[in-house]
Amino acid sequence: MFTLSDFDFNLPPELIAQTALTERSASRLLDVDNRAATAAFTDRHFTELPNLLEPGDLLVFNDTKVLKTRFLGQKASGGRIEVLVERLTGATTALAQIRASKSPLPSTKLVLADAFEVTVGERVETFYTLHFPADCLTLIEQYGRLPLPPYIVEHDPDSFDETRYQTVYAANPGAVAAPTAGLHFDPALFAALDARGVERATLTLHVGAGTFQPVRVENLAEHKMHSEWYRLPKELADKITATKARGNRVIAVGTTSLRALEAAARDAAVAGRPLAKTSAETDIFITPGYQFRVVDRLVTNFHLPKSTLMVLVSAFAGMDAIRTAYAHAVQERYRFFSYGDAMLLTRQAAASAT
Repeated sequence: MFTLSDFDFNLPPELIAQTALTERSASRLLDVDNRAATAAFTDRHFTELPNLLEPGDLLVFNDTKVLKTRFLGQKASGGRIEVLVERLTGATTALAQIRASKSPLPSTKLVLADAFEVTVGERVETFYTLHFPADCLTLIEQYGRLPLPPYIVEHDPDSFDETRYQTVYAANPGAVAAPTAGLHFDPALFAALDARGVERATLTLHVGAGTFQPVRVENLAEHKMHSEWYRLPKELADKITATKARGNRVIAVGTTSLRALEAAARDAAVAGRPLAKTSAETDIFITPGYQFRVVDRLVTNFHLPKSTLMVLVSAFAGMDAIRTAYAHAVQERYRFFSYGDAMLLTRQAAASAT
């Protein structure tokens, strides 16, 4: 049995990246070779990624687009509130977190951004239903603030963040956090990948605020994973099948892409059918011992101590490899978290299925 403490590490606060590099692909890349008993590490630049892949390999990107989902506002009584929209549930309804001195009751009116009024509806677990006076997406994009991660504390979101905390291929609005491994890619890097013969495809997983929620139990078996919506198109399912058939590798760009791919593959296996077009909710929690069905390699940023994402990458590359990789990254002063540097991981030898 694994405990939360197994996924802790010491991170100097100054290594938490507070701003993005001006040039996306100028970040560093820690190449982790975990094929031997003792993992080896090579310090690289992200622009070297194409040469680390083979012609015919398939990179899978998450094309979700971050919404401006953070609002400051007030109750009719004047009490100050903060609202973070978690997901849109209809043209004029959404689920949201609300921070207030007292929990708002149903039918409470809230004024957001000094611009419009919403009505609080039913409670759904830790979220509140909000009823907007007009199209949610329009009001959010017009009046909302970019929801930078809580560990970026040295500045408020500005116009630079609105560009850099978004992938260059973002297409489907719905996320409250960026799929940050994708932030390293730019047109020049895509051109280099194309020249190398590396294939690309996209899926959509709308990253929820739950990605930042701490794990509050020591026994991981007791943790309730947040749910996120994803869509895997037929084109991608077909490309994965073809990639595997010719002996090439599927590389997930980010843990969100990996979660969607593995959730779809797990559900297909349970149903006794091949991987196919899928649209569903997933609360998959990948822990050591999980048998990966699709993803062979993973491009990912460095994650928070004691987080579900630390658990995921440990399951993927092996706990010892990740522990030593993170110690190496700290020693070499890599930049951590959303605006930080990246690593390239290879799936460890197959473990027993979960």
